[in-house]
Amino acid sequence: MICKSAYPLIAALFLATWTASVAEPGDRLSLHTRRRVEISPGSGVYRVVEETRGWDAKRTAIVICDMWDQHWCKGASRRVAEMAPRINQVVQEARKRGVLIIHAPSDTMKFYEGTPERELARAAPEVAPKTPLLRWCNLDPQREAPLPIDDSDGGCDDTPQCKTGLAWTRQIKTIQIQPGDAVTDSAEAYYLLQQRGIENLIVMGVHLNMCVLGRPFSVRQMLNQGKNVLVMRDLTDTMYNSRKRPYVSHFAGTDLMIEHVEKYLCPTITSVDFGAHEPFRFSEDTRGQPQTIPPPAHQSHPASFVVVPFALHVPLAYLGSRLAMTRAR
Repeated sequence: MICKSAYPLIAALFLATWTASVAEPGDRLSLHTRRRVEISPGSGVYRVVEETRGWDAKRTAIVICDMWDQHWCKGASRRVAEMAPRINQVVQEARKRGVLIIHAPSDTMKFYEGTPERELARAAPEVAPKTPLLRWCNLDPQREAPLPIDDSDGGCDDTPQCKTGLAWTRQIKTIQIQPGDAVTDSAEAYYLLQQRGIENLIVMGVHLNMCVLGRPFSVRQMLNQGKNVLVMRDLTDTMYNSRKRPYVSHFAGTDLMIEHVEKYLCPTITSVDFGAHEPFRFSEDTRGQPQTIPPPAHQSHPASFVVVPFALHVPLAYLGSRLAMTRAR
């Protein structure tokens, strides 16, 4: 075990090593981005634009937002725990390729006090920003439309809703913090990026309608500072209660927030760009999967019917009074 008194020296060594190599080009990241572009100004109609971008890994950082060990909402805690292994896999691959990993579990810096990773972030010298750095970045109506989901009740989808409170003490253990990573929950992240000449940022974690957009180390702040920002859309979640507007499932609410980001803020990517075979999906998100329907009352022997998956993606207005069904085998 390393003595805590040695942490500052270790941090200095990491800093010196990184500074010496910052000018050297790293691996070329091939990122498959998605954004939404309005067909004509004021039309309210958007088309999906998919592009491949090449980023220098050494000029790229990943920010992991508020992936805490515990949340006051049990459902939120459950989804964080399910998503964390995939985030850990992504950052392992990114780290190997030269991407800086910034762990940002807000309100828990005391837990990391004195560690090399915390000292690495604190050591970044303050520099003048392009616009004033904010402790929280609210929605700017000049840039964004109102959020598409109502999170005014805190967003817990549990029944009954959980009692709010400060439940977190650290980042969830599943996501490993390795030598050379940084830990911060403030605008130190911006100073760190400037110190290393990093212009590209990939943000993942929770929650998309709150901290992922508003924290001082995250999307709106970094866009305001002129950074190139991407959100990893399969490695995020929302605080959205499906009993609130627009009265869709929790996961459909998250999709609406992803669309909001792609329209008004920045493009998105998935974990497939960092070695995953397919995008991550929560086990509770059963949309698009065949659903068993009880057989008609006149059926003489046991049978079951399932909705053909494509029908689940078509608004009922297009289907009229009919449902496409096939006998389950």
